[in-house]
Amino acid sequence: MALKPIACLITDRRRLPEPTVPAIVRQVRRAAAAGVQLVQIRERDLEGRPLFALVRLLVETVSGTATRIVVNDRLDVALAAGAHGVHLRSSSFAASRTREVVPAGFLIGRSVHFSDDVSAVSRGADFVLFGNVYETSSKSGLAAAGLSRLAEVARATSVPVLAVGGVSLERIPEVLEAGAVGFGAISMFSEPAGQ
Repeated sequence: MALKPIACLITDRRRLPEPTVPAIVRQVRRAAAAGVQLVQIRERDLEGRPLFALVRLLVETVSGTATRIVVNDRLDVALAAGAHGVHLRSSSFAASRTREVVPAGFLIGRSVHFSDDVSAVSRGADFVLFGNVYETSSKSGLAAAGLSRLAEVARATSVPVLAVGGVSLERIPEVLEAGAVGFGAISMFSEPAGQ
């Protein structure tokens, strides 16, 4: 029996039709109801206190579901707000060092780019996001790494790899065939649901 691919909603309220906290809550609630396993809170412009409040609210929103909340690069906020994990940028602390200071069961994700030593940077991580696989408007100006590089990354680590960057519903089968166990996306989840 084939396993369901891991889906990761990456938030960016500025890309929503209504860029507000209630809109993010609705988006995350819909994602959790649809079975999305991970939500990465990636609201880079928020300072510590409003980010903490948002993360606490979203942890409460997914309570009782299988959805897990991870915070983009702010380990302090993730721990203080009771998030399920942190997602480290490629320039952040090593996942293996982070593992030393977090509680058991705390998820650690790591961004990986095509120039990284994948086996080294993925050490200590529970999953990696590799991209951008395709050209994407959220990373304009960056060349797409492509499916062959995604396959190389998936072979270079025993850590589950999620493809990110330009992934659409139509492209999910090919990223899975290349070796990814799932995908992360902003735009795919930013489309307004039929209201």
